[in-house]
Amino acid sequence: MHSDFKQWSHMFKLDPDREISDEWLEKVCLSGTDAIMVGGSTGITFDNTVDLLSRIRRYEVPCVLEVSDLDAIVPGFDRFFIPMVLNAGNPQWIVGHHQRALREYGALLDWSQVATEGYVILNKQSAAAQITEANTALDIKDVEAYARMADRLLHCPVFYMEYSGVFGNMEWVARVKGLLKDARLFYGGGIDSPEKAYQAAAAAHTVIVGNAVYDQPEQALATVQAVREAKAASNMQ
Repeated sequence: MHSDFKQWSHMFKLDPDREISDEWLEKVCLSGTDAIMVGGSTGITFDNTVDLLSRIRRYEVPCVLEVSDLDAIVPGFDRFFIPMVLNAGNPQWIVGHHQRALREYGALLDWSQVATEGYVILNKQSAAAQITEANTALDIKDVEAYARMADRLLHCPVFYMEYSGVFGNMEWVARVKGLLKDARLFYGGGIDSPEKAYQAAAAAHTVIVGNAVYDQPEQALATVQAVREAKAASNMQ
């Protein structure tokens, strides 16, 4: 497995606060996905994060922690993704929590393992939007401006378009991908079938499949091959 996230095209996102059987976790970890991301919006604790990490570590797949709660920063992951929610109405989610984390852990961090994600949350109904008080009433020009901010101004290695539970506007996703110079475009939201995974993979650099792992697991597993096919088709063009 490739440990450089800039080479990843497909990730499964697992929530420590949701149940997954050993049987399905094995299928997810052996599916051929490029990596497992651990994270969620609510109910994340040190204990349930450690538990999920220990179960994933039975397999060789790279495993990253998306840090959403300071109490759940667990050592032992291959990488740590730090989300900066650029359209958050509450500035704590842009810099506040990050400053407190660095006050606590800054001297201990291996910075080669840390990457910032410039996040834009686009589903008003999602838990993430409500927790961060995100301004989701955005047009494409707004999203492009946030993408440029993440890419050129803040030098985030990742720009993340998060639709969290609904399938987003792939025309917007493709436009944003086209203007990024250095950042990798992550897309997440509503990928519950291979067809949607194919569309998302054609538009974004990296596709993240989350809820479907729990709600439609067979469809979720099929997204790995769909993303591979989409990337192969784009490479032939």
